[in-house]
Amino acid sequence: MSTPFLPRRRLLAAFLLAPAAPLAALAAGFPERPVEWVVPYAAGGGTDVVARVLAEPMGKALGQAIVVTNKPGAATNIGADAVARAKPDGYTMLTGDTGTLAANQYLYAKLTYNAEKDFAPVGLLVRFPMLLVVNSQLPIKSYAEFQAWVKAQPSGAVYGTPGAGSPHHLAAELLRVRSGLNFIHAPYRGAAPAVQDVVAGQIPFMFVDTASGLQHVQGGKIRAIGVASPKRLSMLKDVATLDEQGLKGFEAYAWQGVVVPAATPKDRVDILAKALHSALTAPEAKARLEGMGLEITPSSPEAMSAYAHAERAKWSQVIKASNIKLD
Repeated sequence: MSTPFLPRRRLLAAFLLAPAAPLAALAAGFPERPVEWVVPYAAGGGTDVVARVLAEPMGKALGQAIVVTNKPGAATNIGADAVARAKPDGYTMLTGDTGTLAANQYLYAKLTYNAEKDFAPVGLLVRFPMLLVVNSQLPIKSYAEFQAWVKAQPSGAVYGTPGAGSPHHLAAELLRVRSGLNFIHAPYRGAAPAVQDVVAGQIPFMFVDTASGLQHVQGGKIRAIGVASPKRLSMLKDVATLDEQGLKGFEAYAWQGVVVPAATPKDRVDILAKALHSALTAPEAKARLEGMGLEITPSSPEAMSAYAHAERAKWSQVIKASNIKLD
């Protein structure tokens, strides 16, 4: 179930090689005032940090400040609804993630926004690689040993997540569907407490993103036995991918992109997209994001649209197969 990533390379190249006129001159002086960047999570988390790292260099490219506003709650739905209803003038952006743009419409019976119709993509931001990790005291060092251990558990194996419907939850359900193993879900309120309970042995395993779990893996507090990416990670070269270990095509990320209200004029979307690309490739911002274990994924609006469409198709199948409902 591999998801094609950034399938329109020629389109992206043409987009990035467009005439290098000053950004503010491309759409009748836009922007003429600060731009609001809505983050649908509380301050201090990974999504918030990504936005704040990029806001300054993106603002410099635009010639205006970018103000990050946190609107957390309801699995990103509060912030998403606010931006979907905002004036479509290019002055309000949203960090849309796996949940907002790919999963929530299948997890919730009713949403106040439509991920496909109410937003216009600006560009992808980053992907958070996922690791299958276990408590370091368990005698498990490979996916084959993990399978054998799970099958030996009479009532199934408990796994933790940052919350029901999170990318981590969906990754574990994808593994359950693909493998036929018996798992029991233990949702937490955030990644940190779930990881701490894996460290302490209160729960045996979970999928964790690199931003939340890499330091614990490198410190030997938990053991990574598989990477849910197509290729091994540079910071964990000795950890084989799940694909290498027999789960062909297994791929799961937590990902983020920027969107604006759907009716935002295309010339303004293009200005924001070019400024975002400039920020993502700025050396200092790039170094900070990669230092968090993130994969930087600059794209055109069109490539982001194709990626989100593929992700919706993928995760809708997992959600239906697992009968996950959040209301």
